Amino acid sequence: MLTIKIPNTSTEWEQYYDLRFTVLREPWGQLKGSEVLQDEDQADHAMVVDTETNEVVGVARMQKNTSTQGQVRCVAVSPHIQGKGVGKLLMNYLEEVAQQKGFTEIILDARENAVKFYLSIGYKVCEESYLLFGEIQHWKMRKIF
Repeated sequence: MLTIKIPNTSTEWEQYYDLRFTVLREPWGQLKGSEVLQDEDQADHAMVVDTETNEVVGVARMQKNTSTQGQVRCVAVSPHIQGKGVGKLLMNYLEEVAQQKGFTEIILDARENAVKFYLSIGYKVCEESYLLFGEIQHWKMRKIF
């Protein structure tokens, strides 16, 4: 069974950042530690845990950009469980948090391989965004509530 948690203990934070590093940084030769952003203490964090194995299989964060806009960043799902609803669970949770905070929209910069997923849950492509590590095209996307 999959459940959403907010990381609290040092072990949970270690697992959270480890998955983020393994999925989003390590395959491109980035250094350990590059997965931690400077404003982590100001963001809302969520992780999906498989309660049968106690494995963290998904992580994401959302920051406040303005009083009405949140921005989702650093969404990572374990490759062996992609396509099984983990990303949807994370995004549903962060969208609920956003609405509780009074946000009327969420923006994000999706990697090219994730655009189809975000389209399937109601996000729209706004424009081409940045090229990460010289090879991963990102697209600015938005969902208005």
